[in-house]
Amino acid sequence: MEIKKIPFAKGELTVPGDKSISHRGVMLGALAKGTTNISGFLKGADCLSTIDCFRNMGIDISVSGNDVTVKGKGLRGLCAPKSTLYTGNSGTTTRLLCGILAGQQFNSSITGDASICKRPMRRVCEPLSKMGAKIKGDFCPLEIEGTPLHGMDYKMTVASAQVKTAILLAGLYAEGETTIHECEKSRDHTELMLSAMGADIEVNGLDITLRPPKELCPAEIQVPGDISSAAFWMVLGAVMPNSSITIKNVGINPTRTGIIDVLLEMGAKLKIENRRICTGEEVADITVSSSSLKGCEIGGEIIPRLIDELPVIAVAALFAEGRTVIKDAAELKVKETNRIRAVVDEFRKCKADIEETDDGMIINGAKPLYGADFCTYGDHRMAMSLTILAQRAEGISTLDDAECVSVSYPGFFEDFYSLGK
Repeated sequence: MEIKKIPFAKGELTVPGDKSISHRGVMLGALAKGTTNISGFLKGADCLSTIDCFRNMGIDISVSGNDVTVKGKGLRGLCAPKSTLYTGNSGTTTRLLCGILAGQQFNSSITGDASICKRPMRRVCEPLSKMGAKIKGDFCPLEIEGTPLHGMDYKMTVASAQVKTAILLAGLYAEGETTIHECEKSRDHTELMLSAMGADIEVNGLDITLRPPKELCPAEIQVPGDISSAAFWMVLGAVMPNSSITIKNVGINPTRTGIIDVLLEMGAKLKIENRRICTGEEVADITVSSSSLKGCEIGGEIIPRLIDELPVIAVAALFAEGRTVIKDAAELKVKETNRIRAVVDEFRKCKADIEETDDGMIINGAKPLYGADFCTYGDHRMAMSLTILAQRAEGISTLDDAECVSVSYPGFFEDFYSLGK
């Protein structure tokens, strides 16, 4: 697909619902006793895979627009799936399901698309095995033998919300309490939602303790706009001349706002307005206008707070004066693709001055860029990041797979071109 260019980017828009919260709403709603209503649900391919998996285990889930109703059957209400649970391209669905399925009274199997079958699952299966889980396979397909679990005291070696959540979900079925010690704070949507649904969960800094409940209570969940999707418009507004974009109703959970901190450090004209709390999550409207950016160093504790946004942050660095160094981001290697290598390889096609490192990249910005035929690697975040990059590159650019944006943002291109009218 040829990436059409827009002359400026102006206007207001609302991004799709938060992917992480949408996944967790369905999962915990299915495990609660009663009906959970979710509004603002992200109808992207990944979250629909989660719905399909729980329907396969006997949960009644109805979808009307962006509203989802989950008729939960309680912690012991899932049925043995009629077939292999297929998670599509969703790493979140795959890894979190491991935690839920490990403690069931039935056996199950999980697989996904070609990309998922290349993504490492040992990082989840290994800690779960310490709780007594019986999972065969380091990659999908995985075979899971439901078995009694026991709580544990576990020290995380990597900041990963997926690993943390898988352990907490297994902890719902474990005998005794489960305590997790994070090495760095990762997104805490699971802890907030478990607390809202009546779980006995205690968070003290980087330490989380869960005592298994008899049941979870259903909830009314309002999903805010996904800051990972809003990130593309933040960067577009900052790097495009004569532009100003307002993104309404964006979730600004402090464990997710690294993108805001980095853009402000780079000198972006960014305003946060109308702050409020919505179902336990912080929400606001964000406006970003054309800015003169400067390079910076990105690493350490902020990385878990912006790991999904690093590809588009790298786009911002291309248009910033000076050098940007991204480090401590080896986690990018185990996303939908190796995002470090993918970003470097694709950016070099347009003559960017970029260098790959073991745990990130170095970008020398404010250099002339040229159109190219880009490969997305079937990765939604690569496709959207490259679309933003192409706006400031001289000449024509193309994407080999524009459809992959449907994983998290089905209406991305419609919203994109509406800003240029």
